[in-house]
Amino acid sequence: MTDSIDKIRLEDLTSAELRALLPRRPVILLPLGSQEDQGAHAPMGDFRLTDIIAARIAHAATGAGTLTLAAPTLPFGAADHFGAVPGGLALAPATFRAVLSDVLAELARNGLERVVILNGHGGNAPVIHEATLAIRRAEGRLIPSVYLWKIARRLMERRIGPAPARFGHGGEPLASITLALRPRAARPDLATPPAAAGRVIGLDVAGFGALSFGGVEIDAPVEYPEIAPSSAAADATQADAALGEAVTDELVAIAARLCAHVASQS
Repeated sequence: MTDSIDKIRLEDLTSAELRALLPRRPVILLPLGSQEDQGAHAPMGDFRLTDIIAARIAHAATGAGTLTLAAPTLPFGAADHFGAVPGGLALAPATFRAVLSDVLAELARNGLERVVILNGHGGNAPVIHEATLAIRRAEGRLIPSVYLWKIARRLMERRIGPAPARFGHGGEPLASITLALRPRAARPDLATPPAAAGRVIGLDVAGFGALSFGGVEIDAPVEYPEIAPSSAAADATQADAALGEAVTDELVAIAARLCAHVASQS
């Protein structure tokens, strides 16, 4: 069965249109992202990628017979390493959790309990887990979360191999996905191989939240400019729009099937 509904975003529906759909118990996609430095070649608002992908998933799932609607995308992620970079806007983890919990509660209040979270920021993941675990313990309701870029990396590695220099913040998989979905906002001409990470308290920065000491890594609150002095922690010079589109298509298909599965279980 297919569905010909044109409006798949909650923000585009009138209240009367949504009320008419409620008896069908639609799956609600809740997209989460971030506003942060993605390298000199990429727009900072990676939440826009999550927003575009959410709409594609909703269309695909609805067209395959599972009515699926996309909620407005939360553009601000949980703060981690990016506050030191101009243009980075984030919420304290406690604030992010409170906002997420409130949004989920408001959806459930109106009978919209079939929810799939689409996460577009690594820093959100532990806070999403805290919020959804609390809901499961209190209500017995399980809300799955799809970390889009984690899955996209696996899908991309199947096509190009591990390529460790290409994968990471400011690189793949977002570099190619950005060229595919937001080409006008991208600046591939500014992409450069990453510079070596900096030093803090006399130790080499080993990555996000880590310093190297005596051959092991220790946790430390390092900031993004210390992690990626050239504004990217991975090499985006080989990013390719066709690769990004192919990975996005596969990601959308997987998520659409998940929506159908969620609907069948509740």
